[in-house]
Amino acid sequence: MSKKVVLITGASSGFGKFTALELIKKGYVVYGAARRIEHMKELETTGGFAIKMDVTSDESVEAGVQQIIKEQGQIDALVNNAGFGSYGFVETTNIDHMKRMFEVNVWGTVRVSQYVLPHMRKQGKGSIVNLSSIVGKVSTAFLGFYAASKHAVEALSDAMRQEVGRFGINVSIIEPGAFSTGFDGVVLDELKLIKAGEAYQPILDSFIPYFKKMYENAPTPEPVVKAIISAIEKSKPKTRYSVGVDAKGGIMMKGMLGDRTFDNIMLGQMKMK
Repeated sequence: MSKKVVLITGASSGFGKFTALELIKKGYVVYGAARRIEHMKELETTGGFAIKMDVTSDESVEAGVQQIIKEQGQIDALVNNAGFGSYGFVETTNIDHMKRMFEVNVWGTVRVSQYVLPHMRKQGKGSIVNLSSIVGKVSTAFLGFYAASKHAVEALSDAMRQEVGRFGINVSIIEPGAFSTGFDGVVLDELKLIKAGEAYQPILDSFIPYFKKMYENAPTPEPVVKAIISAIEKSKPKTRYSVGVDAKGGIMMKGMLGDRTFDNIMLGQMKMK
């Protein structure tokens, strides 16, 4: 029996990188895809394969998928991890900048899935794991655009799961809370460059300390990696894996409380009231 072949997008850092390294240890054939192939040396030295892939390009994605099929003859699991977070106020944020985020987070997930699914259907089996977030269920001030992209991933995943289940293909969603992956550092650098305007600057000034505190004691990413691997390995995985105390608590609180009460709690925590 051949080893299972896994394609992980956004494997140069964060959850993608950690998942790739763990799967290699477990004996999987792992292809890590990213635009910055030079950042995947560790993946290669541990036995994985690094391929250059831009999930916003049809040509790039098609070439990467065809390379795997040519070399391995199959793709058993796809982890759609490529993405990034970009924050801002609805009124003042540059729309073109946010379109780039949607192109990666949403259309990138769709694009890679579209090129992989025909091979999974031919095999009669496969697993697709889409990385969402707690904000795929719970949106707050300043996170509207990022949350909207993850809400879209959730909706597309639900539709995909219903469409491809008959072909023996599982689709699962991972909804992490705050974890220590370096994500916070990237966001904080971006926050410093935001021109919020006179009306919104006080809110931005309140949000930054809240964001820093949220990640101060953030756990290491092992629980998220474990959830991704569980979604790949189980014959009937969960449709959703909410990972982290903040993710589970936030989603539960949103479901139990009315919108106004939830708004007041969140604005109080962020000191925006």
